[in-house]
Amino acid sequence: MFRNERQSEFTNPIFRPATSRDVRGISIDSRTGVRPLKYRVVATGGTFDHVHAGHFALLDRSFEVGDLVVIGVTSDAFAAKMGKSPDQPYAARVAALEGLLSSRYPRRKYIIAQLDDYFGPGIASPEVQAIVVTEETAQRVPLANTLRAKKGYPPLEVVTISYVMAEDKKPISSTRIRRGEIDPQGKLKARKSPLGGRTVRKG
Repeated sequence: MFRNERQSEFTNPIFRPATSRDVRGISIDSRTGVRPLKYRVVATGGTFDHVHAGHFALLDRSFEVGDLVVIGVTSDAFAAKMGKSPDQPYAARVAALEGLLSSRYPRRKYIIAQLDDYFGPGIASPEVQAIVVTEETAQRVPLANTLRAKKGYPPLEVVTISYVMAEDKKPISSTRIRRGEIDPQGKLKARKSPLGGRTVRKG
């Protein structure tokens, strides 16, 4: 059992009239002559503080397999409960994510929803068929499927991606970026050496 996962109910499902917490893609996917994607609806999520190469991999895979992608973005309150301290508040993180979606995935359908717990509105909706996750997050899916079964929802299929590694062969993460260890592409940052002002690579 993961910390803060003692719960028996989901967040309200996402497929309901849009609320102020939801940001919905305004462009309609007008692709023609393209083979159908594997899933109609997939979910994924993250804090999306300092969008980095790992986020790109997560989103790329989500749009590769899903026609509509529900993206949960961790709220400031939930981030604090998880022991995270994002540099950017929720609204700024969502704005940056919207910019990325518009440029990297033009004319694709998506919903951004506030994530207040591990099992957010995407997972709580019966329409969602699959979830795109890292290896760590995949460990939580059996519990999510247990909760879905109690509501009569079909189980989520799991699409797992590998971590994207930085130059030092450790995973890229927003935490490491906040610490100044790496940049969003995973390149190690230099720091001043106490000896003669030389610079050395971190990590």
